[in-house]
Amino acid sequence: MSLIKSISGIRGTIGGKPGEGLSPIDIVKFTSAYCATLPQRKPKPSGARYKIVVGKDARVSGEMMENLVTGTLLACGVDVVRIGLASTPTTEMAVTFSEADGGIILTASHNPRQWNALKLLNDKGEFLTAEEGQAILDVAEAEDFVFAEADDLGKVSEHDYTDEHLDAVLALEDVDREAVAAARFKVVLDAVNSVGGIIMPRLLERLGVECIRLNCEPDGNFAHNPEPLPENLTYLRETVVSTGADLGISVDPDVDRLAFICEDGEPFVEEYTLVSVASYVFERNAAKPGLQAPVSCSNLSSSRALRDVTERFGGRYYAAAVGEVNVTTKMRETGAIIGGEGNGGVIFPALHYGRDAMVGVALFLSNLARKKMKVSELKKTYPEYHIAKGKIQLSDSAIIGRILDEMKVAFSDEEIDTTDGVKVSFEAERKWVHLRRSNTEPIIRIYSEAPTVREAEGLACEVREIADRIIREQG
Repeated sequence: MSLIKSISGIRGTIGGKPGEGLSPIDIVKFTSAYCATLPQRKPKPSGARYKIVVGKDARVSGEMMENLVTGTLLACGVDVVRIGLASTPTTEMAVTFSEADGGIILTASHNPRQWNALKLLNDKGEFLTAEEGQAILDVAEAEDFVFAEADDLGKVSEHDYTDEHLDAVLALEDVDREAVAAARFKVVLDAVNSVGGIIMPRLLERLGVECIRLNCEPDGNFAHNPEPLPENLTYLRETVVSTGADLGISVDPDVDRLAFICEDGEPFVEEYTLVSVASYVFERNAAKPGLQAPVSCSNLSSSRALRDVTERFGGRYYAAAVGEVNVTTKMRETGAIIGGEGNGGVIFPALHYGRDAMVGVALFLSNLARKKMKVSELKKTYPEYHIAKGKIQLSDSAIIGRILDEMKVAFSDEEIDTTDGVKVSFEAERKWVHLRRSNTEPIIRIYSEAPTVREAEGLACEVREIADRIIREQG
C-alpha cells in the first residue's frame, strides 16, 4: 500500500520496503518538512525556538513512530512536549494549553491496526489547510530542510493533558453535571482497546455515571474493526441489553468520532450524534435572552437532519466540503455555534475547533438527563432520514470528470452544489445524492439520503446507472 497524502494527513501501512507504506524514512522526511515550514505558518525572531506537541493513540506502531518523530523534531532544533497516549482532541487542546507552535498526532483514526499516520496541527491546535499541507509535501519531495548543530538541538518535556481536557469539558455552561449525576445512568463503553479506554471512563466517573467497560485496555489490539459502525458493534449492542444499561457508547481509536447505542440494542445511528447534540445546544441557546438565531455547519455528505433541526429553531445551516478543516473554516466564517461531520464528529467551538467525543458525550448525557427520556425515545424526536453509502470503482481516473459533468446535465432541473464533487438536492422529496472523487484512488464515492431506505438506495442506483452507461461508452 502506497502513502496516502490528503487534507487529513499522511498515512499508510507500517512495514515493507520504502515506498510501500509509511516507512521510517517517510516519517523522518515529513516531520523534517513540517519543521522547515514552521516559519511560514508562524514567523519568529531569529534564534527563537519552536515548540511542538506530540501525542499518539494506542496502536502498536505508536511507540516506534513517537520515537522517530520526537528524535526528528529534536534534530531540527525544535523543543518537544511529549504527551504520550492521548486522544486526538486532547492533543489539539494541549497545543493551546502549552502555548506550543503546533502539534503532531500519531493516529490513523478508524483505520485497522497495521495503519498509522502523521496528522499535523497549527499553533491553534487545528489541522493545517490544504495549502499548508501542500507546502510540506513540496519541501519533503525536494528534501529542502536543514538539521540543527549539536548545541542547538531541541529538548523534551513530558506532560499528560487528559485532566486539563476534561476540566475544560466539564466547565462548559451547557454541560449539566448535576442533572447527569442525578440520573444515575448506567453506560456500556467500547473503546476498541485504544486511548478512549483512558479518557472516557474518567469523564464518565466525573459525571457520576456507572461505566461498564469493554475493550478499554489501551494496548492497540483492536477487538474488532475500529470504525464505530453498527456492524462492528455487535457485542456492545448485546451487552447494553443484557446489563440493562441506559445506553452504549462507542469511540474510534483516537476518540474524535462517537456513536451511541439505544437501550434496546438498536443503533442511535452515527449521523444522529451531531444532530442530537446540536438540537440540545439550540434549546439551551433559545433559553438565553438576547442571543441571535443559531448557526450550524456540517459537510456536504452529512445528514439533512442537522439543517432541519437548525431551521426548527429559526437558525441557518451551512454546508462545507468534506474534511474537518473545511468544516471548521466554514464555521468560523459563519459564526456557527456547533458543527461537525455525519461520521459522529462533534465540533463545539465553545471548547475548541476540533471533533471531540468527550464534549459530545457530556452534552448528550446532559440532554438525556434533562429530558428524562430513554435513548430510543429521544431518537424519535428528530427528523427521520436514511443514508446509503457506496462507491464506483474505476480503472481510469480520467473518466471521473465526465461522470460528474453528466450528473450535472442529468439533474439540471434540481439544486446542484459543486463545492466538492457534485451534490444534487431534491427539495420537494427531501432527498439528495452526493458524488465526490477520492483523493487517493480511482473511485467515486456515492452518498444518498432520503426519508426511507428504499428511496435512498433507489437514488443511488439511478446515479450508478448513469455512471455505468458512461463507462460503457468510454469502452
